Amino acid sequence: MTEDAKLVALRRGMLEPLVLASLEQHRRYAAEIVEALTACDFPVLEGTLYPLLNRLRRDGLVEHEWQESTSGPPRKYLALTADGHTQLERFRDYWTSLTHTLTNVGN
Repeated sequence: MTEDAKLVALRRGMLEPLVLASLEQHRRYAAEIVEALTACDFPVLEGTLYPLLNRLRRDGLVEHEWQESTSGPPRKYLALTADGHTQLERFRDYWTSLTHTLTNVGN
């Protein structure tokens, strides 16, 4: 596995926590999630996102609501459930632990 492939695999593993974080304060539809992640220099395509969103919904971490749009068809807005907020907090706690370990393992 090349270095680039390793970084891609790490980035792929970060997609779920980042999607949950993007929904923490705002209800968003898929294109808005892509925009939020892209604005933070995290590349993602809608085609990659949709299967994850479906799994998160099945797992009870996000819920959706259809809303009419003034610029096209209705949109499916997503929001975190209580379980989604809990999972995001678990991801954050684990990330903090991993970061601490990576920083201090050689000391």
